[in-house]
Amino acid sequence: MNLDDIKRLVAQGEGLTIEFKRKVPQAERIAKELIALANTEGGHVFFGVDDDGTITGVKDAVEEEYALLEAINQRCMPPLSFELERVFVRGRRDVLVLFIPKSPKRPHYLVHEDGQQVAYLRVDEMSVEASKEAIRIMKAERDPTDTSFRFGDNELKLMRYLEAYGRITVDQYADLAGIPRRVASQTLVLMVRARVLDFHANDRQDFFTTALAGTSAS
Repeated sequence: MNLDDIKRLVAQGEGLTIEFKRKVPQAERIAKELIALANTEGGHVFFGVDDDGTITGVKDAVEEEYALLEAINQRCMPPLSFELERVFVRGRRDVLVLFIPKSPKRPHYLVHEDGQQVAYLRVDEMSVEASKEAIRIMKAERDPTDTSFRFGDNELKLMRYLEAYGRITVDQYADLAGIPRRVASQTLVLMVRARVLDFHANDRQDFFTTALAGTSAS
């Protein structure tokens, strides 16, 4: 990647797969954002780029690389796959370009100093904590076995609700069907695995739509 490539990508602005950083932030903070990318669609992080897209470069690329690799190696579990490049800007300034692919090993977790492990997903330009449903779905994706289930009265109620309203949350489905939230969660995840429903992470509350209906329910 060269400077022109960086300018082209930076011109798109921050979003689901692009993140700007003036420098490498504190370890837990940057690890959280890298994990969110790996757990979602992957993407690029540019170090030495302001929030407004101004390309400034970092002062000490070696020091910034060290801090970045420390965060990746110590705070991400399982380890992340990545590509790291250093692109000259001017003088003694470089942009560090980190590419994180969507991971086949997801979910990845941030390891906090107290040992707690938390998974994150990317929602637009934000990194949000992954719900139990999101984690189950990511784990299930590692198993290519087809999943099937039987439509019952509750599932038919669900499909009628989605036909009328377009989306549903776990809590809404539990209320609709008169079942415990745990059962509602398991059913929705199973229907995602069977490709009947699509799952959508959200910064407020995750929701589900009928498969291939995601664009109309956003």
